[in-house]
Amino acid sequence: MSQRLIPSPPTAGEGSPRDISSRKVKFGMNILDTRRKELQHEYDTLRAKQNQASKEIQELKKSGKDTSTIIAEMGKVASRLKEIQAERNEVEEKLKSSQLDIPNKRHPSVPVGKSSEDNRVERIFGKKPEFDFKPQDHVALGEKLGILDFERAAKIAGSRFAVYKGAAAKLERALINFMLDLHTQENGYTEILPPFMVNEKALIGTGQLPKFEEDMFKTTAGYYLISTAEIPLTNLFQNEILKEEELPISLVAYTPCFRAEAGSYGKDVKGLIRQHQFNKVELVKFSHPEKSYEALEKLTNDAEKVLQKLGLHYRVVTLCSGDIGFAAAKTYDLEVWLPGQNAFREISSCSNCEDFQARRAGIRFKPKAGGKPQFVHTLNGSGLAVGRTLIAILEQFQQKEGGIAIPKILQSYFGGDRIS
Repeated sequence: MSQRLIPSPPTAGEGSPRDISSRKVKFGMNILDTRRKELQHEYDTLRAKQNQASKEIQELKKSGKDTSTIIAEMGKVASRLKEIQAERNEVEEKLKSSQLDIPNKRHPSVPVGKSSEDNRVERIFGKKPEFDFKPQDHVALGEKLGILDFERAAKIAGSRFAVYKGAAAKLERALINFMLDLHTQENGYTEILPPFMVNEKALIGTGQLPKFEEDMFKTTAGYYLISTAEIPLTNLFQNEILKEEELPISLVAYTPCFRAEAGSYGKDVKGLIRQHQFNKVELVKFSHPEKSYEALEKLTNDAEKVLQKLGLHYRVVTLCSGDIGFAAAKTYDLEVWLPGQNAFREISSCSNCEDFQARRAGIRFKPKAGGKPQFVHTLNGSGLAVGRTLIAILEQFQQKEGGIAIPKILQSYFGGDRIS
């Protein structure tokens, strides 16, 4: 059963690294905007002077007077106008780039904090599994059962890769099919199989670029390997105007995901937790602005259903202001219990980005009552990270004799009730 904890009231205030960074960017933007206005004023003044001089030159010519002085002066004006135009273009480009570095504003209900230690636990599902033996982590279990091979993966690719063998490969495939069936048949999502590579514009649309380019793998042809299916799914409606009656739109996709994991050296080096390549089932919603927080609760519950049907112990937390992602206004993290680590680990982040991504990607809807098109609200969440779900099953359902029990709902997909 799910236990709901009494949440602490939302706190107000600023001071997180996210806020400080945002203020620095905005300060720089104010300087650029001031300079842009100065240049525009000078440009307009000189253009007016040009127009007036043109009339004066015509009058001088009609009266047979010398025009060399005023023509020479206008030559200097024309040269200055070219300089202003060049500088103005540079300033506007810097201003546009700076705007892309400003994170989304957070929802008032987001607790203020500096790190994951300040996240708020909302509810807990089930009881922590108990063992009459010392539980092992998934690395030890996978190697002992001969179903995970990290050494051969390192030989053919490098660190942070894995080879799934036999039952592990079968379990990964079973989980993908189970998740897709659940979301399409019970939760109302339309399945999409998108490209696994995207262009720069798509990454700007969802907020990965320019800020997180170091985390992306880029091909020699200029394409980027996706770090999440959120990117192609959200950009399906890039620069389109939807009909209000089409909302909400709910999409689900299975894709492999690729992350460079820049800056994470030393973190979760062993095992499947932090890989360069992993499988994920992603949920994306396009919502009417007035209904997006209702949509966030549904999306989160949809992701939770996967864990509940598998019988996995987990909790839901609201991320604080210092831990929330760049594009999100509010995020719930689903954290599954891993006995081998004696800790909860994130298995899904469910976020409402409000109109942050829609503005960057140009996704709007036409109100039924008429009026100007409005920006939709976009939401996304893992439903779930497949590899981490496999880890949780291995660790929570490990048996004393060394095998793994397969959750009942997964047995028809897996074709058996245990790994031994």
